[in-house]
Amino acid sequence: MITADLRRAILAAAGSTTGDPQLRPAAGPGRYASSLPFRLTSPGQDPRAVAAEMAARLETEPWIAAAEVTGAGYLTVTVTPDALAAVAVRISRAGLACAASDALRGRTVPGPPPADPLTEPTWPRARAVLAAQLTPRLATTAGATLFSPERRLLPPPAPQSPAPGETGPVAAAVDFAGPDAVRFALARMNPDAPAPEPALVARHVLANPAYAVRYAHAAAAAVLRWAAALGTSPAGFRPRLLAELSGSEELALLDAASWLPERVAAAARRGRPDEFASYLEELAAQTIDTMDTTSFTTISSISSERLWLADAARTALATGLGLLGVGAPGRL
Repeated sequence: MITADLRRAILAAAGSTTGDPQLRPAAGPGRYASSLPFRLTSPGQDPRAVAAEMAARLETEPWIAAAEVTGAGYLTVTVTPDALAAVAVRISRAGLACAASDALRGRTVPGPPPADPLTEPTWPRARAVLAAQLTPRLATTAGATLFSPERRLLPPPAPQSPAPGETGPVAAAVDFAGPDAVRFALARMNPDAPAPEPALVARHVLANPAYAVRYAHAAAAAVLRWAAALGTSPAGFRPRLLAELSGSEELALLDAASWLPERVAAAARRGRPDEFASYLEELAAQTIDTMDTTSFTTISSISSERLWLADAARTALATGLGLLGVGAPGRL
């Protein structure tokens, strides 16, 4: 993916083969900022000078449109329009591997506990169990290696746990809203968040993240299904047609999808799968906005480039949901 290319290029510009460029979004699609110059600066040295040296080396890359120093010493890279547009094809062809990277290569993480979070007696306990399961899954996707500890310690059941034979709040929510909705709601809970309301988790409205992300996947799948019924296929891809849509929803969606591997690695690094779930919400919102535009609703005239984009959105969302253990329906 393009962020993996950037990671390698930035490290090479710094004269290193290891490290974390700590990429972050910059203003506008296809722009990525790195704080690496700050960590490479010697005492008394200006990080802007380090960033400028790296920028000069990066500008020789044909797929990089510009590399510049921003702020107090950030290195900001803008990829070419064609490189950003090609993200659609790269994600589609990579399939489930589109979230993989080597960002955490060399790190080891403990394996997941053998427990089912949906059968835990309380919401905090269920969230802790799911986080302990998702973190190593995200970490290995980002290149980390699992090890098997003798024992994984989890929080003890809360005092308000249901009595034997009683249905706990999590199991009751599963009965009411379904396992996928509850699992996503658990995945997006931060450690201090209140318990989700089952009635809200079960609602089929876009204001409910547990529904919106799965709906976005179904919306992208529907575009491909309708196009196939009309005999249209994502052949003859010409990046220029997507690249020229400056400021459009399509470019914003390409930019959001390009961050998938980095968001996996960042959530694993911090032990916060809820941050990855939040990223999927952002990707879903951008997908829904894009799939609702005339360029996608007028299926009879849809271009092959936009079909690649729809397939990339579908693939990225399905991969992300799969990492959370949530189903990705083709219809809702």
